[in-house]
Amino acid sequence: MVKNNDYETEEMTVELDLDDGRTVTCAVITILTVEKKDYIVLLPLDENGENKDGEVWFYGYSENPDDPNEEPEMTYIEDDEEFEKVSDAFDEYLDNCEFDELVEDE
Repeated sequence: MVKNNDYETEEMTVELDLDDGRTVTCAVITILTVEKKDYIVLLPLDENGENKDGEVWFYGYSENPDDPNEEPEMTYIEDDEEFEKVSDAFDEYLDNCEFDELVEDE
């Protein structure tokens, strides 16, 4: 479920129900398009709303273009090659973010 918990910071979060019965709140970092498919990058948060290890999770992502109110669908990435492509795209995204921060600081 995607929802906006804090309108001031505009941080979008997703609550995931894990196989072990736990629910984990994750911050949405970005949505990437790789080979014409969308993927969501999530940062799992602890009970204090923090992430100390920097681990991110990748999921396939799709929205229903005919019904914007329908909840988006997230799917596991089971193929190692597909996962690597998404991971590489995220690394490139991070590199671009760092470059943008350097340019803004000048």
